[in-house]
Amino acid sequence: MKAHNPVELDFEEMQVKITMQGGKNVIFQDESLPNMVVPEMDTEEDLEHDLDRERARVALVDQEAEPASGGGGEVAGAGSRPRRWPTAAAKVPIMDPSKASKRPVGILFVKVVRAQNLEKKGLLGSKSDPYVKLKMSDDRLPSKKTRVKRSNLNPEWNEEFKFVVIDLENQSLDVNVFHRAQVGKHVKMGMNKVLLKELAPEETQVSTLNLLKTMDPNDVQNEKPRGQITLEVTYKPFKQEEDMEEESMDGTEEAQKALDNGPPGGGLLLVVVHEAQDLEGKHHTNPYAKIIFKGEEKKTKVIKKNRDPRWEDEFEFACEEPPTNDKLHVEVLSKPGKIGGILHGKETLGFIYIALAGVISNRRTNEKYRLIGSKNGQIQIELQWRTS
Repeated sequence: MKAHNPVELDFEEMQVKITMQGGKNVIFQDESLPNMVVPEMDTEEDLEHDLDRERARVALVDQEAEPASGGGGEVAGAGSRPRRWPTAAAKVPIMDPSKASKRPVGILFVKVVRAQNLEKKGLLGSKSDPYVKLKMSDDRLPSKKTRVKRSNLNPEWNEEFKFVVIDLENQSLDVNVFHRAQVGKHVKMGMNKVLLKELAPEETQVSTLNLLKTMDPNDVQNEKPRGQITLEVTYKPFKQEEDMEEESMDGTEEAQKALDNGPPGGGLLLVVVHEAQDLEGKHHTNPYAKIIFKGEEKKTKVIKKNRDPRWEDEFEFACEEPPTNDKLHVEVLSKPGKIGGILHGKETLGFIYIALAGVISNRRTNEKYRLIGSKNGQIQIELQWRTS
């Protein structure tokens, strides 16, 4: 198969380099964008990653073009007639990232108080060892768990948790109670949920929920008593963007309060890892970024064989109080390939520490930082602070 020179597509603020080869065309369907012809790529996965990161999906269709002299180069297609690549760079509008996915709207504070009248699920009919798992619906983050209370049918936990809310109308807090089995799979003792749309903002709601077998209201198995669980739930919405902008422009007392430990309700630290430039690994350059904040660690996707990766990954950290005196640790690493990993492990490509006092007072920052431990490497990080 004959390889051709790379062709650049200029997507406003980004460039995607494509190596064209003969063969069938790759199809991306989107009726809102103009049709274009692109022959089969070296790796379809790499192209899809680039387009996903820019939140632009390109519509490509098969077209038959007659040979023409001069201009763009010809590429052999699946049929007998050649296909011609357009000489002009294709301009495709980039979707506004703020509209591409739902933004956080608030924080849900949950206190698991106690459970009552649980069933015996222990070995040979002994008392249960219960614990509670909490999870937001439509959230890919793992569940949060209470401690296990051994041999107790009326346990008290009084443990507190925080969850980021992105869809107040449709999300729910899913509650599951389990018995920790000594041998085998843990046993589910019951479940229920709290509908967020039924919560009044800024008001603590104490709820005692019956534990059910399923969430099907017509399931006759739910008639059997399984115990109850008591929760304290408080929803604190974030301020609207207009309010935040007014505070930034007016320099109001609220903005100064944010700098000096701010409103007692805390808020949400939003971290957007945009891109990096001039990265260079010793044995491989398959970069990803690792974000560490108060012991909580999150990672971007891995981009293979790229010294100038563009991630556009977002992360949220719920804070009980403004992290005025804290720092964000960002480290860029390279993941070895399947074969190269045998000889060379992951490599550190550079790191930075970002003081958060600036974003607490300004509400939003978007900066490029020189990576420590890198010759020329830089990384662009956007931070937002949203308060309840």
